[in-house]
Amino acid sequence: MTIDDKRLRQRLTDGLDTLGLSVAPARRDRLLALVGLLHKWNRAYNLTAVRDPEEMVTKHLLDSAAVLPFVSGPTVLDVGAGPGLPGLVLAILNPDLQVTLLDSNGKKVRFQRQAVMELGLSNVTPVQARVEAFAPPSAGFDQVISRAFASLQEFVTLSESLPSVDGQWLAMKGPAVEDELGGLPDDVVPVACHELKVPFVAGSRRLVILERTHSTQGRP
Repeated sequence: MTIDDKRLRQRLTDGLDTLGLSVAPARRDRLLALVGLLHKWNRAYNLTAVRDPEEMVTKHLLDSAAVLPFVSGPTVLDVGAGPGLPGLVLAILNPDLQVTLLDSNGKKVRFQRQAVMELGLSNVTPVQARVEAFAPPSAGFDQVISRAFASLQEFVTLSESLPSVDGQWLAMKGPAVEDELGGLPDDVVPVACHELKVPFVAGSRRLVILERTHSTQGRP
């Protein structure tokens, strides 16, 4: 597989168009280069259960890109980032974001660092640590995002100290996320639930956005 594989490039182009995202050619090249790196490393390190590069475009690149309209940052923490998803994709698509990738798995963080170096991403910082042991910057992060990291309750509870005072949690979940809304901390509430239609994937995903209750006071 090469990064200029016409089939992969066409799938990426069609998918981004379906999502309504206008992406410069250089950024598309970086996204395809990310797939190339992931495919190469996956043979030895088993970073993801997705083996086929075309499926990687769909299930990793496009799935991650689907949340871009809701990610404003500018500081974003990707909790349980694995090989860097969705954080690396978001950082490529929007260079104005400052993305921190957090994962406790050494081989996955080594991949993150290699990807950051080879793709020339100056706006990404990989960190190896457990989420409950991670010390955030004094101001916290504007947005904390997760993709298939844990249950909604566990995600918020483990990362409760990481968003800024007015920050948000963004949880990428399956269609049955309503079953997880119970048990949230008393001072954290969902403020939006967006349906995500990922191109070439049957069914739908949900993006749940949560804030502390003081941030929602006075809203209609």
